[in-house]
Amino acid sequence: MSILERLKQLNAHLYGLNQPPHPFDPLSNTEIEYATAIVREKHGQLKYNAVTLNEPLKKEMLAWLADEKNAPRPRRKAEVVAIDKSFALYDGIVDLVDGKVIAWEGLEGVQPMITMEDLQATEILVRKDPKVIEQCLILGILEKDMDKVYCDPWTIGYDERFGSDVRLQQALMYYRPGIDDMQYAYPLDFCPVVNTETGEIIHIDIPDVRRPVNTFGSNYNPADIEKEGGYRTDLKPLNITQPEGVSFTMDGRNISWQNFNFHIGFNGREGIVLNNITYNDKGNVRPLFYRMSLAEMVVPYGNPEHPHHRKHAFDLGEYGGGYMTNSLSLGCDCKGSIHYLDAKFSNRAGAAVTIKNAVCIHEEDAGILFKHTDYRDDSVIVTRGRKLVVSQIFTAANYEYCVYWIFHQDATIQLEIKLTGILNTYAMGLGEDTKGWGIEVHPGVNAHNHQHLFCLRLDPQIDGQKNTVFQVDATPAAAPVGSAENKYGNAFYANRTKYTKVKESISDYEGSTTRTWDICNTNKVHPYSGKFPSYKLVSREAPRLLPKEGSLVWKRAGFARHAIHVTPYADGQLNPAGRHVCQTSGEPSRGLPEWIADGSANIEDEDIVVWHTFGITHFPAPEDFPVMPAEPLSLLLRPRHFFLRNPALDVPPSYSSTPNQVASQWKGIMDRSDEASKLAFGPAGVCCSEGGPGTAESVNSAGPFVFKKLE
Repeated sequence: MSILERLKQLNAHLYGLNQPPHPFDPLSNTEIEYATAIVREKHGQLKYNAVTLNEPLKKEMLAWLADEKNAPRPRRKAEVVAIDKSFALYDGIVDLVDGKVIAWEGLEGVQPMITMEDLQATEILVRKDPKVIEQCLILGILEKDMDKVYCDPWTIGYDERFGSDVRLQQALMYYRPGIDDMQYAYPLDFCPVVNTETGEIIHIDIPDVRRPVNTFGSNYNPADIEKEGGYRTDLKPLNITQPEGVSFTMDGRNISWQNFNFHIGFNGREGIVLNNITYNDKGNVRPLFYRMSLAEMVVPYGNPEHPHHRKHAFDLGEYGGGYMTNSLSLGCDCKGSIHYLDAKFSNRAGAAVTIKNAVCIHEEDAGILFKHTDYRDDSVIVTRGRKLVVSQIFTAANYEYCVYWIFHQDATIQLEIKLTGILNTYAMGLGEDTKGWGIEVHPGVNAHNHQHLFCLRLDPQIDGQKNTVFQVDATPAAAPVGSAENKYGNAFYANRTKYTKVKESISDYEGSTTRTWDICNTNKVHPYSGKFPSYKLVSREAPRLLPKEGSLVWKRAGFARHAIHVTPYADGQLNPAGRHVCQTSGEPSRGLPEWIADGSANIEDEDIVVWHTFGITHFPAPEDFPVMPAEPLSLLLRPRHFFLRNPALDVPPSYSSTPNQVASQWKGIMDRSDEASKLAFGPAGVCCSEGGPGTAESVNSAGPFVFKKLE
């Protein structure tokens, strides 16, 4: 029996199970190898760049979700990106049910992602290349020490000297005197350009003024910390326990928690993908979002000197946030009672590989959910919240990105990203002027200014598939002070601007008006407020793209020109910088700029997609080196006019005393003559000694509240 026939049998068995793969599930190892075997049978030996789920058409998927027993199950299909012996690039789709290649297209003028195998091969190559060895000798690094030379291979971005027909990388060079030294303290001043397919160095960019190899190390490993006085010794253990287990349930990759239900997908490009997010509102299951993901990001650097203008990495489109994901470990990356999900990908040969524990799912204490104390009688209610966290961490060369999708008990959805890792560095000479484009974070180490701009893709289904977006600005009343309408001049309101056409939606964040965006279902009205049920996008970290209009990165990263775009839904429109990003020039426009070019499409009461670019502008400082403390940024999706009242009222209080209870307790104390007993209580009779509010005896965040009575 051939390998293809054997895999076909395994695949048929997989689909014949009582619970075949959910249509949103990532491809299994068997499916990946079956897909590449089918392609190999038809097209011969290829090098596989990516093999991933071809997501079902939305129309078919919605029909199946509405009636899983009777509606046709969407077919399992795989997307394949492959390179042949002549280095030609192909996009294909494989039907995994029929075992057939149903689409196969040769592509020109674009290049596929750079894989981990490509990156590793480049580092080996530069150590052996005579031209690189020559440059190292000029800087004083002997040939026998070439094993101490390292590089961060990057895609080249775009360089007009080389174009897009040859698959290239640029190698950012470093030196590591000792095995435990941190190479980013020893940047080298030249940059080889590598042909990824032939394994040749085709050019080396060398500055006019050479910069010597740094002699000042900066490390963060334990041995070096011990040399500097050692670690802090005043930290006591902090334990996180859930003796009765977690409060969520998993059915395959579907999760249910605190009225939320959704599917957790994963792919090589976006990493975590959340699908079909719903909320059970007292028995009424209400749809919120069909799909949400981090769709793209760009990191433009601000040094205009050649070749640093090429440094603007699209870490998702050029490398893949899923492919670069870490294998997470208990007690370090995640704490508590953890449920893990693996990630499965294809290697260059078409064999399946697994990254264990790629996704971490756990609960955390979330602090105060709500609280009120009535000063009149000291009656009080306090409820502590908890949150569900679905996370991954991926490493893009020097930087780590910690991605947390967070669900709260008040039906808020939060996306938090923590940036850590190590600054991208460049060599500088003694007394050299950084010209404002960077900062000397350590002797001989220049860290350039840069931005981290992320694109969130939201496919909303707020109480249904037809939605509308409103821009909301806090606005003072137009009527002047002293007028009948605004005599004292204090009036202000929420100025709501409806987006009806694509061109109207192209907008930016405005801090002076605390701008937010409401994603609404205008076919329904809240019975109390008279407003449309909505989810409000609250995002205050949305810097503008700083490279100028017409610049290379401005053309390539068109999605980042504005904070908000809204488009009509279209199958296949997932990648705002285009499907294949590597070595594109930005001309012609690809991805989101192409989709919004007309601008006249209707987005009012339609099936829409909201694209939101947010992030930070990073001016490095010595405190960011040698390894950067995590810098968080966050956004919220909050229900507005969606529920009749606070949806978290049924979360058990941590402590509660009603006015009636306080009065009864106070009366009980006053009826006693024991002065010590009276002193144990505050003026309204709420216990404020040990066992009072906030202590273990009175707090129970997992079950019914405790009101401690005086015995």
